[in-house]
Amino acid sequence: MKGSINLEEEVLRKLINDEMRLHELDKALGDSNKATRLRRLYLERKLGIDLSSIGSSIIDFNSVIGHNAENTIGAIQVPVGVAGPLLIHGSQINGSVFVPLATTEGALIASVNRGAKVVTENGGASSFVLRNEMTRAPVFKLSNASSALEFIKWVEANVDAIKREAESTSKHVKLLRIDPFMAGNNVWLRFSFFTGDAMGMNMATIATDKAAKFIVSNFSDATLVALSGNMCVDKKASSVDFLLGRGKTVVSEAFIKLDYLKERLGLSPSDVVDVNNRKNLLGSAMSHSYGFNAHFANIVTAIFIATGQDVAQVVESSMGITWAEDRGNGLYFSVTLPSVEVGTVGGGTMLPTQREALRLLGVEGGGSPPGSNSVKFAEIVGAAVLAGELNLVLALARQELAAAHDMLGRAGRG
Repeated sequence: MKGSINLEEEVLRKLINDEMRLHELDKALGDSNKATRLRRLYLERKLGIDLSSIGSSIIDFNSVIGHNAENTIGAIQVPVGVAGPLLIHGSQINGSVFVPLATTEGALIASVNRGAKVVTENGGASSFVLRNEMTRAPVFKLSNASSALEFIKWVEANVDAIKREAESTSKHVKLLRIDPFMAGNNVWLRFSFFTGDAMGMNMATIATDKAAKFIVSNFSDATLVALSGNMCVDKKASSVDFLLGRGKTVVSEAFIKLDYLKERLGLSPSDVVDVNNRKNLLGSAMSHSYGFNAHFANIVTAIFIATGQDVAQVVESSMGITWAEDRGNGLYFSVTLPSVEVGTVGGGTMLPTQREALRLLGVEGGGSPPGSNSVKFAEIVGAAVLAGELNLVLALARQELAAAHDMLGRAGRG
């Protein structure tokens, strides 16, 4: 024990005297849990602050370093609650789930929970995955536009050979198609892959890299400028993702009976349609927003944090359209999300609390057949977004939004 204490003090001394870098501790100590603790102690001494809450964690950092994070000092905890039960009918699910939502926004979980109650009491949500593909779009430069056109023709004529190169990188990746885009002497090739139960961006990147190297080695005038040419499009709102999709394109819908709307909520279908048209459609058009919705991002973010998804991909995963119709005998309500980027294996899904959240949804790990769990997960995400969106639009129609936030968002804060 004394030797261990002496070693820690020696390491801390070297850090304080700039004789050792923080990122060197994992290799030097051979234990990332010890390295994590010493980095935290170093910061506490250097800055004169207490980081003990950040240090309280169940994570084994030996399994994190090199996979999920670097220079670790602990973990951040976010409150997680559940909304449900939410009844969902989809290709991979036909039953009720409790949806884990990790958030610090008061009223969000309650909002989704109320929406889930309305949806479930009216027969549940129907949820569909229309497209299932992860993309990567390298940009190439050619001598001139004429050469760029010949390049596109060559790629189209040699798709089978390119497909073999791309798919040689993993048994889980399948090239679905290549969409070319051209501007002057520049060509973007948007590769679309099936990636099983993984979100698949890393898989798609590795496969595209192999394919791109094959392409430039066989078309002498082509130069690969960047493996990611911003036509993918990752972590940015874009028209191409909105129209062609990235990840899973999901549509979820529900029908709320007229008697239920009137007697339980004091609303008519036209009340809800009017709010949706003027806020989500016209208001979004006025602001040139890619989000023709009320708050998709709230629900998507809370699910992503809880289940270990790439949270930065909320940017494109929360794009979408809310649609409402007065059917005379009730309200038709739907959400369309063109780019839901989710996986049930890899990345942050391997962390212990995130695995439990996926287990709660019945989508932990790989599915049988491959890809079925990620599709089920996307169907759940769509239905949860539907529930949260419906409740907020109903609250706006009932003029209750401010009251709900005042009661739940500021509770106990004076």
